[in-house]
Amino acid sequence: MTYAVNPAIHRIEAPPIMEAQGWLRHGLRNRKTLMLSQAVPSWRAAEDLNAEVARLAHEPGIDLYTDIFGLPALREAIARHFSEDYAGTVAAENVCVTQGCNQAFSAAMMAIATAGDNVIVPVPYFFNHTMWLGMLGIEARFIPAVAEGLSHPRPEDAAKLIDERTRAIVLCSPNNPTGAIYPPDVIASFFALARSRGIALVMDETYKDFREGEAPAHPLFAEPGWEESFIHLYSFSKAYAMTGYRIGAITASPRVLGEVEKILDCLAICPAHISQRAALFALTALEGWKKGKIAMMNGRLEALRQAFGRAGLRYELVSSGALFAYVRHPFTDETAKQVAIRLAGEHDLLCLPGSMFGPGQERYLRIAFANAEASDMETLVDRLLESQG
Repeated sequence: MTYAVNPAIHRIEAPPIMEAQGWLRHGLRNRKTLMLSQAVPSWRAAEDLNAEVARLAHEPGIDLYTDIFGLPALREAIARHFSEDYAGTVAAENVCVTQGCNQAFSAAMMAIATAGDNVIVPVPYFFNHTMWLGMLGIEARFIPAVAEGLSHPRPEDAAKLIDERTRAIVLCSPNNPTGAIYPPDVIASFFALARSRGIALVMDETYKDFREGEAPAHPLFAEPGWEESFIHLYSFSKAYAMTGYRIGAITASPRVLGEVEKILDCLAICPAHISQRAALFALTALEGWKKGKIAMMNGRLEALRQAFGRAGLRYELVSSGALFAYVRHPFTDETAKQVAIRLAGEHDLLCLPGSMFGPGQERYLRIAFANAEASDMETLVDRLLESQG
């Protein structure tokens, strides 16, 4: 007789990325496989960053813990960056450094909700968000974000689902998986709804640096008392090509961060000291480098949009932006997963089925194109045309 496992964890599906990678059949054809399942930048971290990390490895104290909330200098730099980027007011006491944005989301949710509570989540959603909610026994209540004539979620849909056990509304913009960038007035309307109902608006802005233009993504940090209704999540992984460094941030009220501190102390105490120093260097010395990579990604996005205009293509580009494209496939007799498996196994194109991102997504595929060059976009469409038979 063996010991039991936690049923709350057991009922959650296995990580989707790992499952999808098993669909590939390497070596069957003498051509490049397009790996478009995960938003991993194709570029390496800046050489200046690599040199700084090499220097830091020999610095006294770099092998020690930092404060649970992170290095004071990094918290101050993040607060300053957000204040400038959003034309608002963020203080260092509002910032907590985390091991990536997934940990930021997990700690934030654990701090404000418990089993039996509910959180409103637009569909399609980022699967790690709902995986974590399920592990905690928190109900995810779904509102549509992609439908006929709909490119972003609507506050009025969320308002209908709020009850006495609702603790938060979760938004992700630029969105994973669709790439959609929510308009500032839409985000402001969700904030006003959350504030009026005494719940939190939790916003994952991992991809904020890849938005279109340099205007603030939203006005929330300029709102007086934003801390009482808004929790902001960020990651250094994508814009700075620092996925393995695992540095993210929660920006919220000191009251909420006080609860987060207890959680993080039990999880990892603090992010790696050297990773925090690398993030500080990136934030203070690599602005020009980052803008160059963002311009490069904008070029890839434009190449993808142009490629999808090819005559005869029956896949529809429903939404695109940042590092993602959301595509409606043309096969009414196949599930999204069946199409994705066939694309991987027969056409050397790995992407994820919409069914991994929530109910009602069987007609969609997510293409994460950060790992593809602009010249690969025509090849992508070649493979899709090939799959049409």
